[in-house]
Amino acid sequence: MTVQSKEINLTSGLEDYIESIYIAYLNSTPLKGAELARKMNISRASVSEALSKLSTKGLIKYNSYEAIVLTQQGIYEAKKVYNKHHILKKFFETVLDIPSSEAGENACKIEHIISEEILKEINKFTQYCERNTQILENYKKEH
Repeated sequence: MTVQSKEINLTSGLEDYIESIYIAYLNSTPLKGAELARKMNISRASVSEALSKLSTKGLIKYNSYEAIVLTQQGIYEAKKVYNKHHILKKFFETVLDIPSSEAGENACKIEHIISEEILKEINKFTQYCERNTQILENYKKEH
């Protein structure tokens, strides 16, 4: 089964939902709407509305009595959000030496608005710094 190449626009809120669902998927942990509400500290009604929107977009299969299931398109979209988050978090931690919790919090905010081109360049620069550790060592000595 191939993933459709159509552009699916998700709000930052829907991106947060699908990323949480994807993390549960990666951990092979069945996730129901009520559990997602508790995990995200959001009302069940808000979660139900978001899940309905994700279902309408063809990203999940959902009913209130069963675990949420990501479709192939849902996995594709969720992976994009998840990867953005981890590229940004790694950049903040590795290059800028930001503590993990602060790096994760800021990555979550920025992942929704950053362009693919800038994200690609951040990723390349982070990888460059990891291969050339003297750059980071010199920077840390000066600051």
